[in-house]
Amino acid sequence: MRMRPTLSWTPPEDLPPGTTDPEPVADALSTGGVLVLSGAGISTESGIPDYRGEGGSLSRHTPMTYQDFTGSAQARRRYWARSHLGWRTFGRARPNAGHRAVAAFGRHDLLSGVITQNVDGLHQSAGSQDVVELHGSLARVVCLACGVLSPRSELARRLEEANPGFDPVAAGINPDGDADLTDVQVGDFQVVPCTSCGGILKPDVVFFGETVPPRRVEHCRELVRESASLLVLGSSLTVMSGLRFVRQAAEAGKPVLIVNREPTRGDRHAFTRVALSLGAALTTVAERLGIAVDGQAAV
Repeated sequence: MRMRPTLSWTPPEDLPPGTTDPEPVADALSTGGVLVLSGAGISTESGIPDYRGEGGSLSRHTPMTYQDFTGSAQARRRYWARSHLGWRTFGRARPNAGHRAVAAFGRHDLLSGVITQNVDGLHQSAGSQDVVELHGSLARVVCLACGVLSPRSELARRLEEANPGFDPVAAGINPDGDADLTDVQVGDFQVVPCTSCGGILKPDVVFFGETVPPRRVEHCRELVRESASLLVLGSSLTVMSGLRFVRQAAEAGKPVLIVNREPTRGDRHAFTRVALSLGAALTTVAERLGIAVDGQAAV
């Protein structure tokens, strides 16, 4: 499956309106078998901006494409300089109330699985198990020549050694983990090769224009087939890689529930869209279900 480099989507005027009542989400969770599909919006309260919401990074930043990264040494230099700086902030992000609520639902056996479009690892940090990282993880690096995987922390150390004193001030951090830097700030940043074969290193994430591994896609499709309902959290569903699972669920007659402040490309397929922030909405749902979040008793 190739990710379409769709960077924007304009909601039509006739979309069904959202609601501020999270009760349908609580009802779905109370019966169990809920498959979660999360997007960048669930991580905004952890300090990681989303792409398309209010103040989203697409207003100032075009994500790296696979074609640019593989076809240009200068593009790789620019990417790794920005990503190296962004990782210092991105890697320190911590789970917020939304991530912790999802983990709590999982501990109470209300979920059939979690698929995330995010590359930040915050669901796992919050305690969610067996998370499918649809677009990979920034915590890993892969060699495009020999396929060897290595920890991002190891690459960060090597880049620090190769670029002593590199510490520009970024204009912002983006959902793909890189920082907003000018070409002047990037300067002559030194990129390091694979230690095994000398090949090109790439974060183990799916860039725009790149193919999501077919086995991963099929695993997600199987999770949809096995679920009772699909709960979308913080995704505009602009990119087809997530929208296709919403369509699959709807075509199979499974309820689709969306929690996202803004309209989404999947609203026509949804039973409801709750137009609330993720942390507040999911904390309210947990309280209604009598589920403890953060180790505290629900009231």
